[in-house]
Amino acid sequence: MVPLAVSSMFFHEYTTPEIFRFVSRAGLDGIEYWAETPHFWLRDLPVAEVTAAKEQHLEIRTLTMHAPILDLNPCSINPDVAEVSVGYAVRSLALAEQLGARVLTLHPGRRTAKRPPGEADFARFARYIASLRDATMRNSLKVSMENMEPVVNSLLCTPERMRKLLDDEPWLYFTLDVAHALAKDDEEPLRYIDLCGDRLANVHISRKEGTTLHHPLDRSPLMGRVIRALSDIGYGVP
Repeated sequence: MVPLAVSSMFFHEYTTPEIFRFVSRAGLDGIEYWAETPHFWLRDLPVAEVTAAKEQHLEIRTLTMHAPILDLNPCSINPDVAEVSVGYAVRSLALAEQLGARVLTLHPGRRTAKRPPGEADFARFARYIASLRDATMRNSLKVSMENMEPVVNSLLCTPERMRKLLDDEPWLYFTLDVAHALAKDDEEPLRYIDLCGDRLANVHISRKEGTTLHHPLDRSPLMGRVIRALSDIGYGVP
């Protein structure tokens, strides 16, 4: 069985102890704890509260972390925005280790203008990756880059581009966002699994409905195909 976790952001209005209690009652295997969970983010990042909740719920076997992304863009044309965004990404590595997370998921950033990324945008992305690479050498968790939906200013929204990044950066892992891939077509999540599954560390699974992303699975046959494909490559097997 593929282990099933839930994002802490689904419990946006609740405290960290409540989030862990609700996840335990739901019988899920883990939590992806977002840095921007309001009870954590707006109270000076109280790591001890999260680790205490984790110790009180040993039945929740897996904890991963998602780096902050709201209002941030490590590839921004505004150098101050880019600097703050990269700084938070690097800081998240230390936070994830303190929380005892096994994976940290990051977003790649995007071109600020709604135009295809150019040489300058990829240069900013390269600086972002270099900062993460340097910081990663000092910790033991898996740092995992997420695929984005195929919009015009996206830097990382195809299986081929993700594969190239993984080949160039052997320390980096991959977080598959199924809905982002489905924004291309129904086969795209399977192409990501086929091409990048050897470096898969985390999966965000949700359904697309029309042009709207991140719907509940709702017994979708397509979601069943995705879960079978993940099982076939051994995802989630210790």
